[in-house]
Amino acid sequence: MLVVTDDTSIKVSRQTRERLARLAAERNTTVKDLVEQLAAATPTAAELAEREKRARAVLAEFFGVEVTEAELAASARLREIIAGRKTAA
Repeated sequence: MLVVTDDTSIKVSRQTRERLARLAAERNTTVKDLVEQLAAATPTAAELAEREKRARAVLAEFFGVEVTEAELAASARLREIIAGRKTAA
């Protein structure tokens, strides 16, 4: 019986491949499973936009809070500052 898989290859640097292998070993999994877990756990831009839409609807419906575009922009800037501090540390 012939078994066909959906597997494909991705090209990454040697350094990235070695890091993925270390991370997979630490988690007692394979690089393939690690990458699949990352892909499944990381939301796309469209998924994030949908989450934002739902969250704004909940805030409005249950708490009477309307989040403005200015507040969203300020929040995004704050997240960028925090992310920058994490990577700089």
